[in-house]
Amino acid sequence: MTTQRTTTANAARRSETSRRAILTAAFDLAGEVGYARLSIEGIAARAGVGKQTIYRWWPSKGAVLFDAFLMLSEGAEGDPALPDTGDLEADLKTVLRATVAELNDPRYDEPMRALNTEIAHDPELAAAYAEHLERPMRELKKERLRSAQRAGRLSGDLDLDVAVDLLWGPLLNRWLQRGGPLTPEYADRVVETALNGLLPRP
Repeated sequence: MTTQRTTTANAARRSETSRRAILTAAFDLAGEVGYARLSIEGIAARAGVGKQTIYRWWPSKGAVLFDAFLMLSEGAEGDPALPDTGDLEADLKTVLRATVAELNDPRYDEPMRALNTEIAHDPELAAAYAEHLERPMRELKKERLRSAQRAGRLSGDLDLDVAVDLLWGPLLNRWLQRGGPLTPEYADRVVETALNGLLPRP
C-alpha cells in the first residue's frame, strides 16, 4: 500500500513538473517568436515533453497560453487587493501606473496581445478568461471603489462597473490600438479626469 501511494505521489509530481514546464515554455516562446509562429511542437521541444502530452491537457496553443497566465497570476506574491490608504486618487494612480508598467513590459506584451486575439475568436476561451481572470480582477477594483463609497469619497449610487471601465479602459484601449504613448503621466491624467468629471467646476 505504501509503495502504491509513493508511486502515485511521484507520478503526480512528475505531471505537475511537466505542466509547469509546458506553461513556462509557451509563455517564453510567445514572447520570443510571436504568437503566429508559436506551435505545439515548439512548446513541446522547449519543455522537453512529447506533443501528445500537451494535447492530452489542452486543445490548442491559445488554451496553453491562457493557463500560463493563470499560473503567473496564481504565483504572484502579496495581497491581491488594491491599496487602500484612504487617499483614493493616490491609490488609483499607484495601481494604474503599475498597469502601465506591466503593459509596457516586453516579456508580457506579445503574449498578452496573442491572448487577446485568441479570446476574440474563441468563445470557450473567452468564457474561461472571464471566469478566472477578468471577473476576479474587476471585483478587486470594485471593492476599492466601494471602500471609497463607504468613506464618502464617491457617490453612493455610482455604477461601479462603469467606473472601472472609465479608469482602466483608456489604458487598455491605448495599448491595444497603439494609439499613443502609454506613460505614468497618462495614467495620472486618466485618474484625474475620471474623478473630477467632465463638467465645469462651479
